Amino acid sequence: MKTILVIGAGRSSSSMIRYFLNNAEKEDWYIRVGDMNLEMAQDKVGKHPRSEAFQFDALNEEVRRAELQNVDFVVSMLPARFHVEVVKDCIDMKINVITPSYVSEEMKELDGAAREAGIIIMNEIGVDPGIDHMSAKKILDEIAEKKGEIEYFESFTGGLIAPESDDNPWNYKFTWNPRNVVLAGQGSAAKFIQQGQYKYIPYNKLFRRTEIIEVEGHGKFEGYANRDSLKYRSIYGLEDIPTIYRGTFRKVGFCRAWNVFVSLGATDDSYTLEGSKNMTKRDFINSFLAFNPHDSVELKLRHYMKIDHDDYIWDRLVWLGIFEKEPLNLEKDMTPAQILQKILEEKWTLKPNDKDMIVMWHKFGFKIDGELHEINSSMVCIGEDQTYTAMSETVGLPVAICTKMILNGTIQLKGVQLPIHKEIYDPVLKELEEYGIVFSDKEVAPKPYTDIVVM
Repeated sequence: MKTILVIGAGRSSSSMIRYFLNNAEKEDWYIRVGDMNLEMAQDKVGKHPRSEAFQFDALNEEVRRAELQNVDFVVSMLPARFHVEVVKDCIDMKINVITPSYVSEEMKELDGAAREAGIIIMNEIGVDPGIDHMSAKKILDEIAEKKGEIEYFESFTGGLIAPESDDNPWNYKFTWNPRNVVLAGQGSAAKFIQQGQYKYIPYNKLFRRTEIIEVEGHGKFEGYANRDSLKYRSIYGLEDIPTIYRGTFRKVGFCRAWNVFVSLGATDDSYTLEGSKNMTKRDFINSFLAFNPHDSVELKLRHYMKIDHDDYIWDRLVWLGIFEKEPLNLEKDMTPAQILQKILEEKWTLKPNDKDMIVMWHKFGFKIDGELHEINSSMVCIGEDQTYTAMSETVGLPVAICTKMILNGTIQLKGVQLPIHKEIYDPVLKELEEYGIVFSDKEVAPKPYTDIVVM
């Protein structure tokens, strides 16, 4: 019997743990799920005879190493910054390990040690990153087999609310970490390459330079640029590609409204807002506006942001309740971003019967014998419920399937790896189809290069 240790029992782990449990007898697995929150771990495994939930402080080195002594495989679902210490122990004990997170520079440096230990450290095997890599690389490799030359590649993913649960003017609810949503795009300028020219979008302009994209059968979405599209040139073997652009999806209209908070400074997490403990929501917004004892907060915001009376943005702002004289009820002074998150969580939290949705879309432009072709590829996944969400399905199932493949010897790679190899993406994508995670690929009439722009 092989013992799989799952570290972290958060929302994204639900579908993965269910997959492990459903296949435990067939594959002869025993599943141990450890989390600081014992109840959360217990909820994930239930009373399954081939499982055990236990309280686990994975950041305690002594406790962690003692637990690793008795397992055959490790899945780390911890926040990304904590993976490296777990992985170092796995290298020392020669245990294969998977994380769904981006590969950090510190993780890359462990490649040699992992190879020497004879283990694989699989990363970026969730949804974005993960399914995006596998679905894109599959088509890129097929184009290469036809001697095609890639001219442009665009890719967008969004964690959104399903249409049947979309009941607010923002067309958005929190389907993953709220803090990451509030801080999205901060830290550095978005950078990409377009028709051979490097382009940069600073944070204060990020949500005003968006691209409108129609996903067949699901309507229009708007995408804003991810922070670094350029690193994917080397990952996908596209070092000389003229255009590469990756971004995040929202429903049309979201970004322009969100830009109000960016422009105000309400998404800033770098300082504490003095006196915020005793503020109302109205005070919070007013703190970013010029002093004027005669004009209302509403009038000052309209003037400052140049919002017309019939602008749809206004209805969205009013709906959030930001002008209400309702106390923030903070225990202490907080940063603007933390306060905004608290306000949004009151309005954007999923209701008990709500369902979430993942939308992914790729565009490939390529030449064969001098003739330009274009393929659009899309995937839409709607969650089952609040436990087995679309986010949980698309993050957890690739992790679980890849774990099975490593344990049964289908994957023989060693070192720090990404799921960009045919021996990985082909079987994983094929099995994902059994769970409704299916890509629709369609060749379309290519648009002239001049139309491939970020508006």
